[in-house]
Amino acid sequence: MQAQILRTPFAKLIQWFVPLAAILSFAAWMFVAPQGALGKLDAIGYAVCHRIDTRSFHIGERQLPLCARCTGEFFSAGVSLAFFALTAGKRSRLPTRGILVILILLFLAFAVDGSNSYLYLMKQTSDSLDSIPNLYIPNNTLRLFTGSGMGLAIASILFPIVHQTIWREVDDRPALDWKNLTVLVIGVILLDLAILTENTIVLYLAASISTLSVLTLLTIVFAILWMIMMHTDNSATSYRQLTLPLIAGFTLALLLIVGIDLLRFNLTGSWGGFPGLTG
Repeated sequence: MQAQILRTPFAKLIQWFVPLAAILSFAAWMFVAPQGALGKLDAIGYAVCHRIDTRSFHIGERQLPLCARCTGEFFSAGVSLAFFALTAGKRSRLPTRGILVILILLFLAFAVDGSNSYLYLMKQTSDSLDSIPNLYIPNNTLRLFTGSGMGLAIASILFPIVHQTIWREVDDRPALDWKNLTVLVIGVILLDLAILTENTIVLYLAASISTLSVLTLLTIVFAILWMIMMHTDNSATSYRQLTLPLIAGFTLALLLIVGIDLLRFNLTGSWGGFPGLTG
């Protein structure tokens, strides 16, 4: 009883402090980020992506907030999480072994293409590294597709883990089955093909969804960490009880983005890609 009484003032303080911190962190992000809607999205992408111009899609002369690989990764992760939210409910079991093999293959494709692309970049930035071997010449199409596969894999693992962590009673069925995997893969491929048309409207949607997915994923991860730290994991019985952890996660996500933005801008003096990396 005494412990419960001692926790009550702290809990009330947290309920007031977290929303206030969210408002202040949002204000800090708005102040730090460049002007305009795409400028605000740039500030999110800037915290997680190298933003090399030649490795990005463009709306006219305007570079997207994320490079081609990160656009695919976070666009696909956001779309996949939305798909799971609509189709999987509170299902919390990880995929079956067969599906896990597919997800591992998607990860390996991401790793191979990313490594090959990085080695190619090293060759272009230094003449002394010309002898570095490459499997193939990297391109933005491969970056988009392998990034999208990684995003699908991330969402497929993250979704059930989140539900395993937050609910008192869970639906012990796989969140992803073969039917939904097929639908997701086909859907992601079609969306990637739409992005490759470089239609202005499609690229605006891709820029918005991919960068907001970065913020969403960070918010979810930090919300889960918050629940674990506050010893409220595996206790929720309704979505309303997730309000405070999500606000806390959103606050921490923004603080991380603002912190990285300020550090990187002070080091480089530019909202673009890292100086000297143009390959």
